[in-house]
Amino acid sequence: MGDIRQSLLPRDVLSAAKELLYHLDIYISNLLQSGRQPPQVDTKTLDLVEEFILHSPKDRNATARRMSALQELQLLEIMCSCFQEQSRDAVRQLMFSALFNLQGNQADESRMGLLSKLVSMAIAVGRVPILECAATWLQRTHRVYCVRLAQVLVDDYCSMLPGSVSTLQNIHSSSPRFCCQFIAAVTTLYDLTSEELTPPLELLQMIVSWIQEDPHLVLISFLNTPLSGSQPISSLDVTPLGGLVRWCVKAPLVYKRYKKQGLTNGNAGSDPQVAPLFSALHLSVLQVLMLLPNILNDKGLFGRLALLQLESLASLTSDLSRLLDQADKHIHTSPDVHPPSQLALDRLAQALQVALANGALLCSREDLRSICSRLPHNNLLQLVLSGPVIYYNNIHTPPLAFSPHASHSPIPSHPPHTPHTPSHAQFPAQTFMTGIPFPYRPAH
Repeated sequence: MGDIRQSLLPRDVLSAAKELLYHLDIYISNLLQSGRQPPQVDTKTLDLVEEFILHSPKDRNATARRMSALQELQLLEIMCSCFQEQSRDAVRQLMFSALFNLQGNQADESRMGLLSKLVSMAIAVGRVPILECAATWLQRTHRVYCVRLAQVLVDDYCSMLPGSVSTLQNIHSSSPRFCCQFIAAVTTLYDLTSEELTPPLELLQMIVSWIQEDPHLVLISFLNTPLSGSQPISSLDVTPLGGLVRWCVKAPLVYKRYKKQGLTNGNAGSDPQVAPLFSALHLSVLQVLMLLPNILNDKGLFGRLALLQLESLASLTSDLSRLLDQADKHIHTSPDVHPPSQLALDRLAQALQVALANGALLCSREDLRSICSRLPHNNLLQLVLSGPVIYYNNIHTPPLAFSPHASHSPIPSHPPHTPHTPSHAQFPAQTFMTGIPFPYRPAH
């Protein structure tokens, strides 16, 4: 495509961009038809994209071409139509990659700006093909850039225009893959380490409603991702389960503190709806974990693939220990009110037990006791840490390369213990959800 550059130079910026998109579509269609494996867009074509769509000058001494706001809006509309009219998903995905895959150069800032506006427009006008391409981009891109995209979308739909969140909420049925990756990105962005990094109420309400309506939503990317070693370690987790567990566990302490400090910057810090929302989210997360045995067994992955990483839980317990140390231990609550510190520890214990029982977490009780060693005593957590040894039939099978953190999270190689029954049959996942007493005695 390098020979079309001379024909693009005399055109105005919008006309040149439109013409290049047309040629890019044809070029990629021919590339895929040739059967070349892997299909890869050549460097000259990527240079044209940077020069005529992202407006990064080829010559350092040349003046960068700029679009007006109206021309940029027209370009976004053209791109929406281009992706919508292309019927082959492989062509769309490769074209999206040519436009927006980060190259580590100065044009990346322009890429991120155009990408954010395009995805925001695609949500507004319901362009599902673009959302599907964006979901793939979120799976393959460094998490730093994923959270940047998520921040723009939250600002556009949860902050700037009151009531616009319903537009974002409605896409869950048309593009569940995008919604799954969006949840993974926002739970990475809002890690509850500061008042600014707590999720806005509208965002929280939307995510809870999504998962309540379809618990499989948070597993969509995992269910539809081929088992390969292509998942970069720096990418988002393959499911948002870890981030959702972090939200539920830290929320009682974090929001209690912000309410006490009187911080109300538009987030959910002092809203009375927050506590029920996080309770509902916690229940939904436990229900998702309970779906895993059948899914993992069907894939032959039970005991081989951890969807909750021990390193992530270790980071959570470290944050929780710090929050508990900062909590005002002299606050006296009514006897009928569950103290925030105990609620946080109870939720951690429930998440650990249900994750262990259903194969989402692969580790020994010794590992759990180590990462929880700094936490204060909690009856429920003590029962989980003192429970019987976890055993998986595939305990010595090497971890799958598919796990995005496999190199950092090897499956423990502790000597096997002889069980009476398989571990996932030993642990009833409903133990903490139905009020049935915990059936195991602490080890003495």
